Amino acid sequence: MSSRRSRSRQTGTSRNITDDQINDLVSKLQQLLPEIRERRSDKVSASKVLQETCNYIRSLHREVDDLSERLSELLATTDTAQAAIIRNLLMQ
Repeated sequence: MSSRRSRSRQTGTSRNITDDQINDLVSKLQQLLPEIRERRSDKVSASKVLQETCNYIRSLHREVDDLSERLSELLATTDTAQAAIIRNLLMQ
């Protein structure tokens, strides 16, 4: 157990969480990450999983930004009726 977690448990500033719970959460994250899931390696450090999680979230943000920009361009070039239909579909 890390000294930081030990100290936070001693001071009572955080909810008690077991190492097993942390391992379970890291394992669940690992299953969600395509970069790690495709490797077929069972042993990946928790820090690597967290690092890959951050990278993946950044990648998703970039993808959302790109898609938003493309959609804005598409809506700007379509006629008003088509744009209204697209906006309506997106709101559902």
